[in-house]
Amino acid sequence: MSIKAFELVPTIERTKLLSDRAKTQIECIECCGKNLYIGTSDCFVVHYIVDEQHLPNGKTIYDSVKQGHKYLGLKKPVVQLKVASALNRIMVLCDNTLTMLNMFDLEPIVTGAKVKGVTAFCLNQNPISNNPFSVEICVALRKKLLQIYTVTEDRLNHVKDVATQDPPVTMSMDGTFVCAALSTQYSIVNYDTANSTDLFPYDSEAVKPFVQRISKEEFLLSGPSGLGMFVTTEGVSQRPPLQWSESVSSYCYVHPYIVALDSEFITVHSILDQQQKQSIPYQGGIYLDEYEGRVFIASLKEIYALVPIAWEKQLISLYPFLMPQRSSFTRSVPSLHDIADVRQLARNDATTIKTYKEFLMSYLEENKADAGKSNNCCMEIDTALLKLYAELDPSKLLMFIGKSVCKLSDCVELLEKHERFHALGLLYRYNGQHANALQVWKRLTNGEVTDVLFPGLEYVVQYLSSLSDHTLVWQYTDWIIQKDECLGVQIFTNRPANETPSDKLQPDNILDQLHRYPRAVITYLEYLVFQKKSQKEKYHTHLAVLYLDNVFKLLESSTSSKENIDRERCKLRHMLQTSNLYRVQLLLGKVKETDMYAESAILYGKLGDHDKAIRILVHKLKDFGQAENYCILNSKGKDSFHRKQLFHTLLSVYLDPSYERRDLLVTPAVNLLNNNQGNFDATKVLQLIPDNWSIGLLQSFLASTVRKHMHDFRTTRLQRMLSRGENLIVKKESIESQREALQLVEEKSCAVCDRSFDEPTFIRYPNGIITHTQCAKNKHVCPVTGKLFSTTKRTSAS
Repeated sequence: MSIKAFELVPTIERTKLLSDRAKTQIECIECCGKNLYIGTSDCFVVHYIVDEQHLPNGKTIYDSVKQGHKYLGLKKPVVQLKVASALNRIMVLCDNTLTMLNMFDLEPIVTGAKVKGVTAFCLNQNPISNNPFSVEICVALRKKLLQIYTVTEDRLNHVKDVATQDPPVTMSMDGTFVCAALSTQYSIVNYDTANSTDLFPYDSEAVKPFVQRISKEEFLLSGPSGLGMFVTTEGVSQRPPLQWSESVSSYCYVHPYIVALDSEFITVHSILDQQQKQSIPYQGGIYLDEYEGRVFIASLKEIYALVPIAWEKQLISLYPFLMPQRSSFTRSVPSLHDIADVRQLARNDATTIKTYKEFLMSYLEENKADAGKSNNCCMEIDTALLKLYAELDPSKLLMFIGKSVCKLSDCVELLEKHERFHALGLLYRYNGQHANALQVWKRLTNGEVTDVLFPGLEYVVQYLSSLSDHTLVWQYTDWIIQKDECLGVQIFTNRPANETPSDKLQPDNILDQLHRYPRAVITYLEYLVFQKKSQKEKYHTHLAVLYLDNVFKLLESSTSSKENIDRERCKLRHMLQTSNLYRVQLLLGKVKETDMYAESAILYGKLGDHDKAIRILVHKLKDFGQAENYCILNSKGKDSFHRKQLFHTLLSVYLDPSYERRDLLVTPAVNLLNNNQGNFDATKVLQLIPDNWSIGLLQSFLASTVRKHMHDFRTTRLQRMLSRGENLIVKKESIESQREALQLVEEKSCAVCDRSFDEPTFIRYPNGIITHTQCAKNKHVCPVTGKLFSTTKRTSAS
C-alpha cells in the first residue's frame, strides 16, 4: 500500500552554507537538539542553530542561523561527527585522527585527547555504564583491531582491545555487542567476552557496507542483491529482509519506518510488513540519519528535513459506503481533496481497494478508544469497523460485535451478503432479538446456510442454558434433543446458579417434557441424583429402574457386546450401592428371579439380610474378594461391633456344614481369618472352626490374635500404672499443702476489712492471704491481688 508518510522541507540552503567558499562540500552532519553540525570537505566544522516552526496551515518550516565554524588545519575532509551532549563535546574524525571539540565554541580540548589511525567510530546508544557524565564509543583501527573507549569531558579512556579477522570498515554498537562490517563479511563481536559470530559475506565491490542499530539488540545491514538484512545480537534474523535499491548509500530507522537513501530516491519501508510505502525523488544525496526522532538528509551543498505528514482529518470521506445511513457526518465545504472515494482513487482495482480498506480498518481501531471517551462518533466508527471486519477479517468480527454500538438495520443485509451468519446471530443476540438469533443458528445447524466460524450445536445449547426467556427455551428444546439427547439436556443442567426459579423449569415438568427421550431422561436424572444430591425417592427409584431396564434390554439382545453389558451393570451397581433412597423391594422383585446375583446381593444388603447377600456372593458368584468388600462397604461409618458381626456372618457361610461343596471354601475361610484378624472375636472363631482343622492352618490368625491380646493387656496395665502414679503425685501435693501449721493470733486482722478475727473459722488462699469467711466472695480468686487460682480438683485439693 502506497502512502505519503513524509515530505521534504529545506533546512540549510546552498547560499547559507559557506557562501565565500565555492569549493566547500558537505561530507557529514550531526544534530543534537537545535544544534546542527556540518563536516566539510576542506576540513571545516560548521555550527548552525536550526529552529523548527509550525505554520497555521499545518506546514512545517526550518529557520537556520550560523553560529560559527572551526578550521582544523589538516587539509583533509571531516569524515564523521558525533555529539556527546552530556559532556558538551563533539567528537570529530579527520585524517584518521579522532579528536574532541567544545560543542558550542568549537574549540579543541586543551588536554589533547585524541586517537590516531582511526577509520571509523560509533557511539554506544545502550551503554552498560551507569555514569551519566561519560559515553562509550567503539573505534575501528586500520590494523584489524576494535578499541573500546570511555569518553569524559577531557579524556578518551582506553578500556579494551578486540582483534578482528579483517580490518573493520564500519560498525554500530549496542551494550557489549559491536556489529561490524569487515572488509569481506559482517560479524557480531561481544567485546566483554571477545566472542565473535560471523554473519554473512558480501562483495565489497558490489555492496557498500552499512550497519545501523534500529532497536535494542537489533541491527540492519546492507546485504547483497539490494537486501536490507535484520540481525540480532544473537546472530539471527527475526524479520524478513527489506528489498531496496542496490545503490543504497545510507538509511535510518524512525518508527515504524526504515528510510533509505540511494542515488535517485528516498524510499520509505514499513518495519511491520517490510513493504515500501513511499518513494520521494531526490538526486545527489550523500548522507541520511535520524536525530532524536527527526530525519535529516544532506547533499553536497544542502540539507533537508524529512517531516512526517499528519493523518488527514476527514479520511473517512474517502469511504462513504461504510457510513451508517443516519450518520450526522457531512463532507467539508470546500472539500479537502477532489477524490470521490477510494474506488476512484484505486481506479476500481480490487486489490488496491482492499489495501485501502485494510488501512482504514487499522486507523479506526487505533482511534476507537478516543472516540469512545468523547462519545462523538462511536456509532459511525463501530458500524464502519463491523462492515470492514465482515469483508476482510471475520476472526475479529465475532469478538467485536459484543462490545460495539453499531446500527442493526445497517449491518444485517451486509452480514448476509458476506455470509457471516454466525456474526448475524450474535448481532441479534446482543441487540436483544433472541428469537431471530436462534432462527439464524437453527438454519446454520440444519445446513440451510453455512459459516465456517459457527461453533456448532454446542454453542446453541450453551446460549439456551443461559436464556431467561423460558418459553423460547422450550420452543427449541425438542429440535435440539432430537439431534443430540445428551447434549440437549445441558440446556437444563447448566442453568445459571442465580437464576430466578420458574415453574416451566421445575424438575418434574422437565421430566414430563423429556419422557419421549429415554437417554435424555437418564442424563437429567443423573444430574438430579449425583450432582444436585436430590433427596426425593422418586428420582432415585426412577433412575435405578431405567438403569435396570437398559441392562435387561442388552441381555435380551443378541447383538449386545459384553463390554456394553458390563458397563451398564456397573452403573446400576454403583447406583444401588451408593443410594439409600430408592424402593428396594420394587427393584428386588425385578432381579431376584434372574441371574443378576451381584445386584441381588446389594439389594438384600440394603434390606439388612446380610446372610442371604453373602451366600449369593459366595455360593452363586464364588467371588470371595467381593464378599470381603461387601463386609467392608456395609460396615462403613459404623462401629467395630457391626463390622465384626458381618465378618463372622461371612465366616459362618464359609464353614456352613449343610453346604454340599464346603470343602472348596476351606481355603477362602483360612485366608479370611489370616488377613482380617482385627475383624474377628477369637473366642467365637474357635467355637466355629471344625475340630479337624490343624493348628498350622490357623497359625497366622492365632499368632496375630495372641499378639493383639498381649498388646492390649500390656497397654491397659501401663495406663493403670500411669494413673496410679498420677494419683500419688496429687496426694503428695495435697499432704504438703495441708501439713503446714497456721497460727492465728489476736493481732492478725482480715486482709479485706482489716478487722480482727472473732471466730475460729477463716479463709486462707494459696498465696497466704487470710480473710473472714464472709469477706471471701470467690474461693478461686484472691480478693486482695485478684489472682485466679486453678479450679481443677487437683488444685482445690492442694
